[in-house]
Amino acid sequence: MVKYVYEFSEGNKDLKDLLGGKGANLAEMTNLGLPVPPGFTITTDACREYMHSGVLPPGLRVEVTQSLRQLEDALGRQLGDFHDPLLVSVRSGAKFSMPGMMETVLNVGLNDASVEGLASFANNERFAWDSYRRLIQMFGKTVLDIDGDLFAHALEAKKTAKGVAADTGLDAEDLKALVTEFKAIVKRESGRDFPQHPREQLDLAIEAVFNSWNTERARLYRRRERISDDLGTAVNVVAMVFGNLGDDSGTGVCFTRDPATGTPGDYGDYLPNAQGEDVVAGIRNTLSLADFEKLDPNAFGELKQVMRRLETHYRDLCDIEFTVERGKLWMLQTRVGKRTAAAAFRIAHHLVEEHLITMDEALERVTGEQLSKLMFPQFDVKADRTLLAKGMAASPGAAVGQAVFSSATAEAWKAEGKDVILVRRETNPDDLGGMIASVGVLTSRGGKTSHAAVVARGMGTTCVVGAEALQVDVAAKQFAVNGTVITEGDTIAIDGSTGEIFLGSVPVVPSPVVRYLEDGLDAALDEVAVDDEETRELVVAVDALLTHADEVRKLHVEANADTPEDAQRARTLGGQGIGLCRTEHMFLGDRRVLVERLILAKDEAEQQSALDALMPLQREDFIGILTAMDGLPVTIRLIDPPLHEFLPDYTELKVKVALAEERGDTSEDAARDKVLLAAVDKTREANPMLGLRGVRLGIVIPGLFTMQVRAIAEAHAARLKAGGAPKAEIMIPLAASVMELHLIRDEAEAVLKAVAEEQGVTLDIPIGAMIELPRAAFTADRMADVAEFFSFGTNDLTQTTWGFSRDDVEGAFFTQYTEKGVFSVSPFESIDTQGVGGLVKMAVEKGRATRPDITLGVCGEHGGDPDSIHFFHGVGLDYVSCSPFRIPIARLEAGRAAVVSGGGDTR
Repeated sequence: MVKYVYEFSEGNKDLKDLLGGKGANLAEMTNLGLPVPPGFTITTDACREYMHSGVLPPGLRVEVTQSLRQLEDALGRQLGDFHDPLLVSVRSGAKFSMPGMMETVLNVGLNDASVEGLASFANNERFAWDSYRRLIQMFGKTVLDIDGDLFAHALEAKKTAKGVAADTGLDAEDLKALVTEFKAIVKRESGRDFPQHPREQLDLAIEAVFNSWNTERARLYRRRERISDDLGTAVNVVAMVFGNLGDDSGTGVCFTRDPATGTPGDYGDYLPNAQGEDVVAGIRNTLSLADFEKLDPNAFGELKQVMRRLETHYRDLCDIEFTVERGKLWMLQTRVGKRTAAAAFRIAHHLVEEHLITMDEALERVTGEQLSKLMFPQFDVKADRTLLAKGMAASPGAAVGQAVFSSATAEAWKAEGKDVILVRRETNPDDLGGMIASVGVLTSRGGKTSHAAVVARGMGTTCVVGAEALQVDVAAKQFAVNGTVITEGDTIAIDGSTGEIFLGSVPVVPSPVVRYLEDGLDAALDEVAVDDEETRELVVAVDALLTHADEVRKLHVEANADTPEDAQRARTLGGQGIGLCRTEHMFLGDRRVLVERLILAKDEAEQQSALDALMPLQREDFIGILTAMDGLPVTIRLIDPPLHEFLPDYTELKVKVALAEERGDTSEDAARDKVLLAAVDKTREANPMLGLRGVRLGIVIPGLFTMQVRAIAEAHAARLKAGGAPKAEIMIPLAASVMELHLIRDEAEAVLKAVAEEQGVTLDIPIGAMIELPRAAFTADRMADVAEFFSFGTNDLTQTTWGFSRDDVEGAFFTQYTEKGVFSVSPFESIDTQGVGGLVKMAVEKGRATRPDITLGVCGEHGGDPDSIHFFHGVGLDYVSCSPFRIPIARLEAGRAAVVSGGGDTR
């Protein structure tokens, strides 16, 4: 039989697939001998079975009963006992951390009778009734699906009536009245009484946690984080320990290093006389760990020892939840903590220097996506700025946008193309959609472990929290600070590195990491303030990890670049050549008229005249690019445009000609327009992307490719004579048949031979094929007979494999496809490994079977996507090519791919 329930002592941190991250780490802490409340974990297998069948698995209740009785026997208390009740928490815990996205129910086991027993046992009537009102509030919202605002408004009304600011100001009688009011809400909204039987509470709470796996916010979070919908969540049933027993009790969240900057030390939030939800909800401003040390030095000292032990054991930043119950420390959870991009690099480098991890391990702990965030511009500290207030720096970055006060507005304005900053008193899990839509998040409450801070850090969104000076009025859609009122739509700027909030827009400057990438380590450090140790450490860490990635990676990283300026920038950023030079980009602008002449030519003489005009321009283009990339390969793709890109719009031209005829216009321009209309009509295609383009165009207009090959050859010869080391390569686009390659290669070789003789040089210019059609992949063994290299054009290969046009469909139905699970991510963003990737893998194997020394690369924008790079490494490509900006990202991910696969080697 399948085992669905595990005691904490039966698990360990490596069983996250089965026990979820929380359950696995509770088991690990239990086995380490740390003070963990006893409990058990219901597996993800049970959740998946429940999602599949819609009912709890047979036998689950029996296993829960057995484990519950063992728990009761160990503690000498029974669930819901009238005199000395055992209470439990029921908490979610998926394999991957999803902060705030799923449900938790605390204090399960309380009812009208056991609340009296709890009060007597604890000798604290207020605590017992506070725990009961929390259970009804959480149970009503989570299990019975009652609007949580109904409970929150009742609580606020009670505090207002009593004249207190915090719930700790309510006494036992106030809380008794609130319990009565909460039970009335449950009855009115759900049509049933709040359940009094403890086991019914437990079973319903378990089912509610399973159901929370598929809430809208959980699915949205998983889509963003690329977490599979099939994993399911575990459920952790844990004996309650209480932080709301008085001033000698409390609850907190801490980190072994600063998750925002990576600085070593003790960071976290603590709330006396509170339960865990109070800390993350941000409804009460927290104390620092330094304050906690003053309140309870003994518990703090024990926590410090536990923090050090856990960081040493996990060899990483640990995120820890703890409760102090009347001076006794309890560990409720630990996990490897989420961190900002800057913290990720600094922590990885620090741990290497502390000899806790190796450089290979450090490389595994940072990502290309994190590096890209460090390349974003930052606010110019020298610019004139109007400071409104300062909060806590929760997630770095420079964000400028219009203030909005609801998630719905944030999403709507984002859809209109506006940059927005979501402003709230505090966020909750229902704000996830608005947080995703925003360039920044600003809250007046909460600390570094609040919901806003944790989620924003995980998403890499700029965030400032705990800006207490802000008087946020969500209903009025405004906030006031020091006499200034900001209304919805006003522009504000927030600095997630300093916590500063500015009025209006603020100019930005390149980040220190970009200065390092462009100018080198020494030059970048020279520009950093002497006392700015955080930035200096960050730049040094990026340099160390990127250097190591370059040493171990097997994939070369090249650029998609079409101009000498782009080529030079790519080289500056570490590009090892150009994997795709799109020549059609060179025919736009002022040169477009020359292509028109070529298309409109009545005979070979006119055609040749147009080509003769284009040839010297092309040659100079290539000389510039080969000069910038001297000594490095430059793969030049022969022209691959749909013809309509070089001709006027058919409808507009037809209207223009009709109007000229109606006016009786006989001018030379009108006559030309008429001829042009005939040519446009003749070449017009229903689907130009699948029409006369690429190699087909080269065959139909043979002089076009011939001109380009001559321009490449003469540019190559010119660079040789100038003492350069050109490495031009010619790539034939959109070939589906080996015969197409033969026809173009024969013409190209004749031109190369002629130019070599004319110039008195030896031209070594490989000729290869761009693999962007399924047929080319299927016949790669034959294509390799003619092509000396393959470059996979994964953009077109994705379009032709899936059978849709990117420009037409991304905005049309990709959102629905993502929501319905057809895609977890757009196949144009990250390669479809099964379909498109399967074609690439097959073509690699067939190509190498025919030509073992064939060079293989990818030049679609997938070449800069981190996940895709790992796939390309796995199938054995030689290089990836991407836009210049993404070159550092690709370098890092290529190194990570080598390390993760275990195949890295130092070159």
